[in-house]
Amino acid sequence: MDNPPPKIVQGYKFNIFYPDLIDKSATPEFSLKPCADNPEFAVLRFHAGPPYEDIAFKIVSREWEYSYKRGFRCHFHNNIFQLWFHFKRYRYRR
Repeated sequence: MDNPPPKIVQGYKFNIFYPDLIDKSATPEFSLKPCADNPEFAVLRFHAGPPYEDIAFKIVSREWEYSYKRGFRCHFHNNIFQLWFHFKRYRYRR
């Protein structure tokens, strides 16, 4: 009650497990494309290669914070692809 959750999306965390990758040297990739029907959303697509198909998520289309200090993470380690990011916050200043 004293600390309610935020009313807007602050960021996303994706942890995707790829245990059976055929080519261990090729790391999974992600791509971000704007949504055709609504400009407020974008499609985040993960591509890993065989034997996996692509995975796509519809997310809010805002500018990302790419600083590791602010929580950005894009790693592929121990067959887990991690993509964590927060959106930039624009503060009102007089």
